[in-house]
Amino acid sequence: MGYGLLTAAIVAEVAGTTAMKYSEGFTRLWPSLITVAGYLLAFTLLAQTLKTLSVGTAYAIWAGAGTAAVAAIGMVFLDESTSLVKIAGILLVIAGVVVLNIGGAH
Repeated sequence: MGYGLLTAAIVAEVAGTTAMKYSEGFTRLWPSLITVAGYLLAFTLLAQTLKTLSVGTAYAIWAGAGTAAVAAIGMVFLDESTSLVKIAGILLVIAGVVVLNIGGAH
């Protein structure tokens, strides 16, 4: 159950961050509301996740997966530059989360 809630928290955070791009500095109503709702939902779900997962594991997965997903969305859908260095950075973030979990963070 904890990992399901964590996955939902990541999705909500990524949706909120992506909507923030479209809010144009919080000057557009709907993207701004989606940003706020996404972050409220993300933090609520993350708090529920912490009932069953350790804070180090949950936060590492939440932050790492969210960072990697937002970076990938930026490159694929938002016409942000793509380079081998950026892709390597995303892979390193993912590898760091995996190593933390293998190392017994939970």
